[in-house]
Order: sequence, then C-alpha cells, then structure tokens
Amino acid sequence: MEESILETPDGGSLALYSYGNPNAPGHRRILVVGGAFLTALIYRPFAAALSARLGQDWTVDLYDRRGRGNSTEQPADYSMGTEIADVALMLEHTGVQNLFGHSLGGAVVLNAVRSFLDPGASRGNGHVPSRLAVYDPAINLDSSIDTGWLMAFSEDVEAGRNSRALARMQRGMKFSPTLSKVPAPILAALLAGTSRTKAGKLSRAMLPSGVGELRAALEESQPASSFSVLPPNTHFMAGAKSAGYFRSTARKLHDVVPGSTYLETPKGIHGSVPAAFGALLDDIGDYFARS
Repeated sequence: MEESILETPDGGSLALYSYGNPNAPGHRRILVVGGAFLTALIYRPFAAALSARLGQDWTVDLYDRRGRGNSTEQPADYSMGTEIADVALMLEHTGVQNLFGHSLGGAVVLNAVRSFLDPGASRGNGHVPSRLAVYDPAINLDSSIDTGWLMAFSEDVEAGRNSRALARMQRGMKFSPTLSKVPAPILAALLAGTSRTKAGKLSRAMLPSGVGELRAALEESQPASSFSVLPPNTHFMAGAKSAGYFRSTARKLHDVVPGSTYLETPKGIHGSVPAAFGALLDDIGDYFARS
C-alpha cells in the first residue's frame, strides 16, 4: 500500500491510499469512495481484497473524504460541490478511469459524474469514467427519504448528546429493521453502551462531519430523472438484506439510466462492502474486469 497527500485548491488536503500495482494504467485503476461515518481505514480490507481479486495489473485507490482520517476537516462552505471537486482532483491525480461508490459515497460519485457531463462544468470534463458502479447509493430521490429528523440530529450533535443523535440517525435511516422500531430513549440507552467499543468511538468521532455530509446528500430531494444523463454502462448494485430504500433507490436509478444494469446480491447487507463480503466482491470485480 502506498500513501500520499494531495493538496486541494481550497487549502485543504486529502489522504490517498493505493493498493496493488503502483504503475497500473487508468483503465486498470478503480477509485473507491466510501460512505458516511467511515474512514478509509475501515475500507482498507475491501480495497486490498478487491485489488487481489482483480490481479497484479490493477490498482485500487481509496481516500479519506473531508473530515475523517488523515484528510483535513470539512471547510466552512462544505457542500456536495466540495465532494465533487475532490473526486475530480483524485481523477486528475491518479488518471483512474473507473469509479465505485458505497452508500453516501455512491451519492458522491453519481453527483460527480452527472456534473462532469454538464457542458458548463468548470472541473471534471474529460474525466467521465469508463465504468461506474455504486452499491446501496444513499440519495434522496423524489422525496423518498423522510429527512425530518436531520434538524434534531444536528442539534443533538452540537449539544454533545451523541447517543441520542445516533439513535435518531438509526431510526431515521432505518439501517436495521429491528433497531429502527425501538423507541428512541431505549435505543439511545442501548447505543450508549457501545461508547467504549472501537466502532462506537469511531461513530461518535465522526458525528460532526456526519451532520454536513448527510445534509449535503439527503436534505434536498432530487428527481430521479436528473440522473438519466449518466453513462449507459453504469452498474447499480444493492444488497437483498440492506434497508429497503437502498434497493428502491438503486432500482429507480437503473430505470432512468438507459443501458445501465442492476444487480442485487442475495445475502448482501449494507455493510458488505467494507467487510469485503466474498460474493459481492466477486460481483464488483466481474463488472470492472469485463472487457
């Protein structure tokens, strides 16, 4: 694994980690964009496994988005535009021609590629990927996601009520069909018990950044039709055991993008990507390795 730091035009920096052949050409490189509340460290097993799955001629590039890991904090004017500019920078630096996004990272890459296809775009033109795939993309299509909880979530984070904030997010996003039905006070108490675990500490550390990225990705509803300009070989993926709206979102996007494909992994859950779940890893590898 090779690590490098890229300076951004707005004075920030992004940490980039590359797995596999450091001299791989762009058509044999994949840029992975991770989801909310997760650092590149969590995705490293996935990146390493995908690189090994593809073979020694490939490189998998992975970076810490703003506000996590070794990258700088979200700027004061942070928005989806910040994320899009960062993806453009990564494409320019690495020459990568393949993009993969998970969860909120799926929203980032889909919004980025859509903007790159805009004739009036100031950055990114010429960097539309040869292959683009997302798994469980987190996008608020046609007001399909109720974001009424986001304001209270933000207030809880600002006040340091971390367990309550996590409970609001769990219930609002419905990550677990069981936990999302647990009354908020009880769920907050249950989550408080995880505060000393590694995962619990990470979730709490990521809460301030999570406020910004969730608002950027979900607060404003977007019409599904606005993504119809995406490349025809875009590959939409979802886990059969992920929350229902992830599957619904992936299918809606597939329906509006001519020539796109849709695949549902039978045993896939939302966390199958960073966990490098074998069947899903094969599905992803097969798509990108296809000539």
